[in-house]
Amino acid sequence: MSVDGWKTILVLGGIRSGKSDFAASLLDDQVTVRCVLTTAVEGEVEQDRATRTFRQRPAWTIEQTDSDPTQLVGLITGTAPDEMLLIDDLGGWVSSLLDPAREPSDNDAVIDALAAAIHDCPARLVLVSPEVGLAPSPVIPVVGHAYVDALGATNQAVARACDSVALVVAGQPIWLKPAAARAPSTPSAVPEPVAGLPMPIGTSQMATPMLAAPASLVAAPPMVTTGLVIEPNMQLPMPDEPAATETLGRLPALDFAGTGLGNLEQVVTFAAGTQGTTPPAPWQNVRVLLLHGDHEGAASAGTIPGESRRRADQTRAGDGPLARLAAEVGASVQVVAAPTAAPIEHGAALPRPDVESALQFGWRLADEAVNDGVDLIVLAACGAGSETAAVAVLAAAAGAEPTAVLDRVYTPGDGIDDAAWMARCAAVRDALHRTRTSPREAKDILAELGGGDIAVATGILLGATARRTPVLVDGPVGVSAGLVSRDLAGQARHWCLLPDHGGHPTVRFAADVLGLTPLFDLRLDLGEGMTALATLPVLRSALALAASVPVHPILAGTGPAGPDAEFAEPEQAGPGPTTVVDEGGGIGADQASTPPAV
Repeated sequence: MSVDGWKTILVLGGIRSGKSDFAASLLDDQVTVRCVLTTAVEGEVEQDRATRTFRQRPAWTIEQTDSDPTQLVGLITGTAPDEMLLIDDLGGWVSSLLDPAREPSDNDAVIDALAAAIHDCPARLVLVSPEVGLAPSPVIPVVGHAYVDALGATNQAVARACDSVALVVAGQPIWLKPAAARAPSTPSAVPEPVAGLPMPIGTSQMATPMLAAPASLVAAPPMVTTGLVIEPNMQLPMPDEPAATETLGRLPALDFAGTGLGNLEQVVTFAAGTQGTTPPAPWQNVRVLLLHGDHEGAASAGTIPGESRRRADQTRAGDGPLARLAAEVGASVQVVAAPTAAPIEHGAALPRPDVESALQFGWRLADEAVNDGVDLIVLAACGAGSETAAVAVLAAAAGAEPTAVLDRVYTPGDGIDDAAWMARCAAVRDALHRTRTSPREAKDILAELGGGDIAVATGILLGATARRTPVLVDGPVGVSAGLVSRDLAGQARHWCLLPDHGGHPTVRFAADVLGLTPLFDLRLDLGEGMTALATLPVLRSALALAASVPVHPILAGTGPAGPDAEFAEPEQAGPGPTTVVDEGGGIGADQASTPPAV
């Protein structure tokens, strides 16, 4: 694999963990790499073991440092910007650092010099090092303690200096320090374009109200993250199940006059799991990510030319229904221009490298939103032909019958265009026939059928999952991205909430496959993302009630029937007001304190 967006990476791991193989794979796309071994290897067997990974790449060169640890510092400092350097490993460098022949010496100063050289290194640099406690150390206690101390100090200093840090366990990388990490941006910041996309990805930030989120609501960085290395079967965080279970058990005891929140209990337990708290707090800082990416060819049959562009420009200017609804609920909106997809009936929707870039870009969008304090993302889309592409994705990923899940084509004024619907069905049919022998992996489906908007949406779901941030989905692009994300990280669907299916057959089918139960059956069809915004006040109200309403006094043990209540003999009832019938036939309380004489 190769990684974009980094300059220096530290790869940690135990003995025979596969750390060297993984480090080499990070530079697989490089023709020439300088591989530096830090210790002399004795014997043919050990020599072959130490260099077997690098010898598989004939163009790579292998060199050796001597026993002077300062040589490595000078080697790193003297690299050129166009060089690729792989150092294996720092454990051997620490051994040379502790060589008795160098005593007395200031080892801390040498470690600091190494970290400074790595930080300022002009070349791309991958360093391998054994993690403390996962690699053998000298058996002599005094020497062993000194080695562990020096190795720990070296790893910490180098990790601070590197852009990214990965821990390899059983050949599987766990990213401890993502390559995409950046300082939080301001709400008006525009994400940087991603190299490799066929068209620039542009975004704009509307001047809609953005409610400040309390520190406790801002999602914490993930325990496990893959940075920008997006691969199948990634291990991303799951919601906090104990918090959700505890919240679900608490809801029936709340002091409601009725039976409770009904279907809205689902949103309360969902929020508890994603926030990891009981009870959860209402979402305060919401961002709508509106994806605008058209699909050429018959996929967009029946659409008004330029209509999707008009919608995007309208929203970008703070006008139109989406922008107005967002302002009403206090959400910010970010318009994201995704790559245009080619006609799927004739060829791939998007080149494979552009799929990688779109996935990474979506991940960065989610990452930047969380850095800005966003605690809920609403996924929206307005691209021409996106529904057709979503149907093609559902057919390839979940075996959907296109004619059953492709919604009818509606025109302004409540008209129906059956000819356009048939053209879209034919496009999906031809695309599936064209790709009948193609792999059905996530990235293959995105490249052949999904296109840019669904690829960016998939990256958003993955990035939000990595940052433990929930996402509201309610349209074809969102749910199709959820289906694709299953192969990349099965945890992503557990961070998605479906307020309403809107009566859309594509959404209903995908929701069933993903196990997403709609909260409502409003059948709103306002445009993808708008149903989520329309239901947001109700969702917030449910969370506010669950957080503020106390447990019923009887169940809390504080009411008259509680376990601490004392039995009191009822008082004898005395004379009270007498009910009489007045002259007008009405019933009222007698004005006299005693009944009238007979």
